Amino acid sequence: MFKAVLKTIALLAILFVMLYVGMHNAHVIDFQFPVAGTTDKSPIRAPAALIFFGVFAVGLLAGTILAVGGSSGGGKKSGGKDK
Repeated sequence: MFKAVLKTIALLAILFVMLYVGMHNAHVIDFQFPVAGTTDKSPIRAPAALIFFGVFAVGLLAGTILAVGGSSGGGKKSGGKDK
């Protein structure tokens, strides 16, 4: 229970930093990510805070997927010995 509360407080702190950055970076910027291919020719034009949020959201989602993960082995694991 305490661990969940601590993780929630950490997430709220990160979200506060995002809000703070967004309040001070409201101007429109060009976002180019040549690896993706599509932004190489025509960059995405959006407020800096929105682009920052998008990059954060993709990173958070990827981190969550990697942390939770799924076992592709099928069947459940048991700690006991088979009889």
